[in-house]
Amino acid sequence: MKRLIFTLLLLTCWSVSADKDASTETAEEPVKPTAAEAIEVPSAPATAEVTEPELEPRLPLNELRVFAEAFNRISTAYVEEIDDRTLLENAIKGMLSQLDPHSAYLDKDSFSDLQETTTGNYGGLGIEIGMEDGFVKVIAPMDDTPAAKAGITSGDLIVQLDGTPVKGMNLSDAIDAMRGEPGSEINIMLVKTGESTPKEMTLTREIIKVASVRQKYLEDGYGYLRIAQFQSGTGEEVEKAVIRLKDEGDLEGLIIDLRNNPGGVLQSAVEVSDVFMSNGLIVYTAGRLNDSELRYNATDPDATNGVPIVVLVNEGTASASEIVAGALQDHGRAIVMGTNTFGKGSVQTILPLNNERAIKLTTARYYTPSGKSIQAEGIVPDIWVDRSKVTPVKANPWRIKEKNLAKHLTAGGKGDVETKLDGKPANLELATQDYQLNEALTLLKGLHILSRTTTPQG
Repeated sequence: MKRLIFTLLLLTCWSVSADKDASTETAEEPVKPTAAEAIEVPSAPATAEVTEPELEPRLPLNELRVFAEAFNRISTAYVEEIDDRTLLENAIKGMLSQLDPHSAYLDKDSFSDLQETTTGNYGGLGIEIGMEDGFVKVIAPMDDTPAAKAGITSGDLIVQLDGTPVKGMNLSDAIDAMRGEPGSEINIMLVKTGESTPKEMTLTREIIKVASVRQKYLEDGYGYLRIAQFQSGTGEEVEKAVIRLKDEGDLEGLIIDLRNNPGGVLQSAVEVSDVFMSNGLIVYTAGRLNDSELRYNATDPDATNGVPIVVLVNEGTASASEIVAGALQDHGRAIVMGTNTFGKGSVQTILPLNNERAIKLTTARYYTPSGKSIQAEGIVPDIWVDRSKVTPVKANPWRIKEKNLAKHLTAGGKGDVETKLDGKPANLELATQDYQLNEALTLLKGLHILSRTTTPQG
């Protein structure tokens, strides 16, 4: 009976403490490389006032008596002795793991990993993961990391880590197993998407320094902006990248590549959307608590002056990156091209407990400006383009053209027509390397051609 009373009192204290200290709101992104999420940092936008939720302690005493009895039997009868602290922590982990794939218990190390991931500097494999049917499912590999170099792709299932089956592991344990000292190796067995036979590979851990944003010109006038992850400073990086593109040339169209972007800081997703929008709603969230109902609106002028934009997405585009794609799509600011996105449309909140521990709890869903929830559905692209391999067909060297005919007329007019393509097209190499990107570039060119005012001759 003393153990029962102690347990009930302890649970009461923990419940009150969790409610009282709940102040840090997130909308998810990895606590380590976890399931794709979008973490909102504690600073709230000017349009939203955040207050601490006022929750009444809720203790179902009859159910807690059953819990206390189970706790007592496990503590006294299990084959090996387990301390009370470990049992209680496991009980909390069990409660959260049964809710959804993104709610989790955070110990001290997990808190530290959360900070490392959102700043884009940590050790490991560079892979975002979630749980599906007891297995570890790859959300997306990060650019230029051991996972990406090994050919791991979105949708792959990891079934073993260093010979240990992942079935029965929780997400936190799986992540801990994949992290380690730089230079150390880990053996992974996975089932590739569309295959049934497991494939074994050995990866070497590295310090993961994720380059959040990079930019370049694919051709004169057509810029390319790659956002690999939404970190705390990504919004500012994107704005600077656009300025660099405008300084380097005449920006006539822009491709924003969000493929395999697992998400990140929610506020950064809002700031990135704001770079390309001059006004309007970007995203809003709704849940049971008043504090979970937030609206984020564009405030800054469009940094690109309205140039055509194509957003590339795929099944590895998740959470915060889906916010950007959804906002630009709903406002008609960009054409979304690729395949359906991951469909991570829930919001997580960090609820601190005592002793440097916390729980990450799903508290709301987020909605695109049109009111659409993409939870488990994803963003549907305006133009569907699968990842494909292109094999060029050799031209027939014997095909006759007008200029090959004897006594053919010249073009006349103001001199001969300038030949723009000498030999193979300039974008043929891009088409064979990245078909989706080439299709986006082709669409941008078409939009630019239609936007020009032409005067027919003759």
